[in-house]
Amino acid sequence: MENNFFKISLAGDLGSGKSTVGAILKDKFNAEIISIGKIQRAMASELNMDTCEFNKYQETHPEFDKILDGKLADYEEKQGNYIFDSRMAWHFVPSAFSVYLACDGKEAAKRVIQANRQDETYTSVDEAYSRLLLRRQREQKRYHDFYNVDITDMSNYQLVVDTTGKTPEEVAEEVISGWQNR
Repeated sequence: MENNFFKISLAGDLGSGKSTVGAILKDKFNAEIISIGKIQRAMASELNMDTCEFNKYQETHPEFDKILDGKLADYEEKQGNYIFDSRMAWHFVPSAFSVYLACDGKEAAKRVIQANRQDETYTSVDEAYSRLLLRRQREQKRYHDFYNVDITDMSNYQLVVDTTGKTPEEVAEEVISGWQNR
């Protein structure tokens, strides 16, 4: 594949495969992944919180979002191949090809459990589903309150891919095709 200069933002449902698809695209495009989720998890860990607790904490401490968002906004002017694993990159890096990865909630909960993340532990798919739903609602409210944007409005994205029942490789191919045909 020809290695063209590009920026792709991967937003989407929790557990939709953003990180996995981003890793595939990274290899295909020799790109750097900018993962706001990883940065956010590190911040949460420093405060002895899990991601759900940290999301709630951020509702009253917007300075953490400002730090994360400032890091993203800086990439609008940078040259290079970047993949943004972030709910808000489409907003802060508008030159990026914006992709939304959707996934059935129960399937997403199963994926998150299978990922065995140190900071996200659940006793069942139902618990994971309900906690992920709550986290998503908090994020949606926070981004609306802080920036007056709706991260669930699909018109914000140039491509929407339902990842339910698809392999990460199939999803990556859809993203590549969308990017090439933009």
